[in-house]
Amino acid sequence: MIGPWIAAFLTLAIFSYLYKDNPFYKVAEHLFVGISTGYWTSMFFWTQIQPNLFGRLWPASEYNPDTLWYKFYNVLGIFNSVFPDGGINKGHHMELLYLLPFALGVMMLLSVSAKLSWMARWGIAYTVGMAAGLRAYGFLNSNVLGQIKGSAFQIFNSDLPFFALASESIFNNFIILIGTITGLMYFYFSREHTGNFGKLSKLGIYFLMISFGASFGFAVMGRISLLIGRFVDLITYSGSAYNHATLWLLLAMILLLGYSAFSDKNTSENKSTLD
Repeated sequence: MIGPWIAAFLTLAIFSYLYKDNPFYKVAEHLFVGISTGYWTSMFFWTQIQPNLFGRLWPASEYNPDTLWYKFYNVLGIFNSVFPDGGINKGHHMELLYLLPFALGVMMLLSVSAKLSWMARWGIAYTVGMAAGLRAYGFLNSNVLGQIKGSAFQIFNSDLPFFALASESIFNNFIILIGTITGLMYFYFSREHTGNFGKLSKLGIYFLMISFGASFGFAVMGRISLLIGRFVDLITYSGSAYNHATLWLLLAMILLLGYSAFSDKNTSENKSTLD
């Protein structure tokens, strides 16, 4: 019974922002950010740091309690859930090279110290540089090369129908060809967009507007489906099986917000009178 009441309260608290910024919204916002941060921190630790970092520094396959390295590991064994007896069995071999990212990660944590925060720049610079390189390669491979491959086709193909609404056809191939060329012409700024060139670049604007509009509409559809899901839950929780949770919480929030607005109005009027 407690879960539906909490879900209804948090949903109504977020919707209360439509009235104005208020304490109900702030409570829900802070809970969402805090719980999300704690949850994902825990997930990253147990799915990445513990198996992929510690699991390579102290693997169970090379466990030897007589070595200095694993004697240090046994000292860390007081945290048994993180450093279990006999090493970490995640199918890895020892790779001491992972001490480098471990050190960079520790340096990033030092950003909380005013005196040692300069050390965090090394870890941040490495992370940003690596991520930028990987993202640039992934973007080039998926967006640029993938777009070029998707635009390369045989226009006049006897195996294709002349027109098809959703499947491949000669007419659709022409649309892709014209949209690609005119869209690229719009971003060609070495020549003034006048005359026939300007007309073609303007046609490219229409293709871009259709593309962006379809993408935005798809995103809105996804958000609307989430909104419908929340309304369905609110209607469900307003039933007698949940002691009319939605109705009671909605009434309480309206009364409290109304009382707060009335108090703020009286306070502002008294202040203006004193002035």
